Amino acid sequence: MALQDNPSSSPEQPDMLISEIYQSRQGEGSLTGTESVFIRTSGCNLRCDFCDTPFTSWSPEGQKMLVSQIVDLVLHKHSADHVVITGGEPMLPKEMPDLCAALSQAGQHITIETAGTIFQELHCDLMSISPKLSNSTPPESRAGEWTRRHEATRFRPEIVRRLIDRHDYQLKFVIDQPADIDSIIDYLEHVQPIASEKVMLMPQGVELQTLAEKAKWIEPMCREHGFTYCPRRHIEWYGNKRGT
Repeated sequence: MALQDNPSSSPEQPDMLISEIYQSRQGEGSLTGTESVFIRTSGCNLRCDFCDTPFTSWSPEGQKMLVSQIVDLVLHKHSADHVVITGGEPMLPKEMPDLCAALSQAGQHITIETAGTIFQELHCDLMSISPKLSNSTPPESRAGEWTRRHEATRFRPEIVRRLIDRHDYQLKFVIDQPADIDSIIDYLEHVQPIASEKVMLMPQGVELQTLAEKAKWIEPMCREHGFTYCPRRHIEWYGNKRGT
């Protein structure tokens, strides 16, 4: 559904930049397969080299909306009672606590998908944190000053610790090659204690063949360390396209 289908009648100035709102099945993590309404914010404080939603980070686009507009769309244009707030980086907008409060009061289960670099006090039923490893840092030839900014921002274990102390959580690490496991183990040392089954390893890639090839060595790696393998089911179901 196009966002402009719900124009605001409020005199207030819309201030949350929203890329898209749609209903689909959750394709990643512990709620995989759950019918959910996805609210995708636009804008990010990182520039991951492998970002699969560049329209919310490298070139942010979207429509400014009021919290009341967003809630109205979720409740009256969609049927799912699970909401996934994703991005971009959904912890950036100052209005996020108000949005979460309104959705919670309406009986919605809320998942927030974040890189774990920004903290806000808010209601969340599942904090889905994807800490960024060094494999996410873009080359300077592509990103210029963003290479330094990304590298300086991506590692915030103290923020991750605060988030998991306050919420039910899962930690999803994007893994590109076997050597990345060393970085993951090192990262976890900074946020212990962590329930190992809540640590998920997800293959980097947006093509089925790539994901399948990486699964061959990631799944045994998960068993070895007591982690959970996290396939990207939405790629399998719908392909790599928006609105899914």
